[in-house]
Amino acid sequence: MKLLFLSSLLVFTSFGFVAPVDDVVWVTDYEQAFIKARNENKHVLINFTGSDWCGWCKKLDREVFSQAEFKEYAEENLVLLKLDFPRRTHQPQDVKIKNSNYARKFSVAGFPTILIAQANQRVVLRTGYKSGGAEKYIKHIDRVIK
Repeated sequence: MKLLFLSSLLVFTSFGFVAPVDDVVWVTDYEQAFIKARNENKHVLINFTGSDWCGWCKKLDREVFSQAEFKEYAEENLVLLKLDFPRRTHQPQDVKIKNSNYARKFSVAGFPTILIAQANQRVVLRTGYKSGGAEKYIKHIDRVIK
């Protein structure tokens, strides 16, 4: 039985039917994220974060974004865009400027600020950290995009 399962898994993986959950990628370029969203008919989750200093951002990442359940949901429904504002991690100047311009465009006043936008860049949800873990966060997002 084990051999049959492993053989089936190998066959499905070979043809690209099974993608490891850890392969969820955060895009860091705004324009690329929306091109990808249009091509894949998905919404964009824009994560304005202070990844190396913001406690609520780290908590959201730990409780939601790093969970397998959220990663599976995102793989199917979202393009993940991270616009980061680190304090200790080096970031190229052009990225800092672009991220700051987007933060102004969307009136971001604190971190984390999470936006769900359609592929045409229309924001349909503005949120942040919510307690309750990945399942609750998915339901919060899903009400808007389905």
